[in-house]
Amino acid sequence: MSNSEKLASDIQQMARRAKNAARSLVTLSTEAKNNVLLHMADVIDARRHYIQEENAKDLAAGREKGLSAAMLDRLELSDKVIASMMEGLREVAALPDPVGEVEKLSKRPNGLLVGRMRVPLGVIGMIYESRPNVTVDAAALCLKAGNAIVLRGGSEAIHSNRALASVLQQALQSQGVAADAIQVIPVTDREAVNIMLSQEEYLDLIIPRGGEGLIRFVSETSRIPVLKHYKGVCHIYVDLDADLDKATPIILNSKTQRPGVCNALEGLLIHKDIAESYLPVLADSLHQAGVRMLGCKESVRIVHDITPAMDSDWGTEFLDLVLCVRIVADIDEAFAYIAQYGSQHTENILTENYSNAQRFLAEVDASAVMVNTSTRFNDGGQLGLGAEIGISTTKLHAYGPMGLKELTTRKFIVYGQGQVRS
Repeated sequence: MSNSEKLASDIQQMARRAKNAARSLVTLSTEAKNNVLLHMADVIDARRHYIQEENAKDLAAGREKGLSAAMLDRLELSDKVIASMMEGLREVAALPDPVGEVEKLSKRPNGLLVGRMRVPLGVIGMIYESRPNVTVDAAALCLKAGNAIVLRGGSEAIHSNRALASVLQQALQSQGVAADAIQVIPVTDREAVNIMLSQEEYLDLIIPRGGEGLIRFVSETSRIPVLKHYKGVCHIYVDLDADLDKATPIILNSKTQRPGVCNALEGLLIHKDIAESYLPVLADSLHQAGVRMLGCKESVRIVHDITPAMDSDWGTEFLDLVLCVRIVADIDEAFAYIAQYGSQHTENILTENYSNAQRFLAEVDASAVMVNTSTRFNDGGQLGLGAEIGISTTKLHAYGPMGLKELTTRKFIVYGQGQVRS
């Protein structure tokens, strides 16, 4: 057997074992799942030294490869990060369990009782880059929702991810739960991703987390349904009737609090009738915060420090202190711009005009549509989900941040008393 054939066989066996483990998770009570999650936190604490020893190998290799300071920071499993992982496990244990919930039970004219019950998706395949703490976060959410998970992290975190998987599996076994419910593909070979994406018999959903290139590759290659989130090109439209005292802090927070994340502001649209007076004031605040502005001809005329935008700048996810500015004639032009350049992630209107706010909510297509607040609130924790495994910008089967409920689906349940169809 060649190395390639052996790798394919090994990954197929992992996927098959995950499928078997997923069947056993269906019977776990909420109490049993919570006990496992709490025990995982304790085992991570107890085996902290081992985890950090393995993480040190990844950090050393990363320095040799010349990874940036920011990348090394994302890679490091410091005491603070480990404490955060433990707290995350305890938080997921405290969340309501969606599995088994019955919704809309109703009686049909023939006496049948028909409802819909929340059930796990089955086996989740997750492909992600850099941060090894994602291993624990994703495993916790999937387990609480009754799903098994097969994880494929980035090559830069291979020792860390193997160690975390080993610790989590130890916790599962000690609680009498199938260790195969959480597995990490233990190789860095890129062919492993292609093999994983062909396991449609065993995996029910693929969740990629990383750059646009990774997500497009996964979407184009996978035989399994993929939760897509290519990029976060988020916009704010400052309406004619905006409260400008509110607007500036909202725009600054959306752009500058964490510019390198997917819910940060990338495009700013301003109504033409307020641009002349408001844009210079706003530009001064943005420049003080270190933001470089790229703008349309009209915005450059109003504020000379704004750099003329190139065609390729519109619709770009900068993930940096860079912001595109466009002056628009009215809300309809804002709609057209967002439809052309948005990424269905987060769109926001600043206005005191109720009709315009309601039109924006109804007509803009995005996973989160907001009025008078920061784009940074499109986050599972901030929206009340408790935690999230990612943000979907496609509509099947979830749209927006995915928490526990979004890691389940619904099946019909039917209670009869002997009815037959005529």
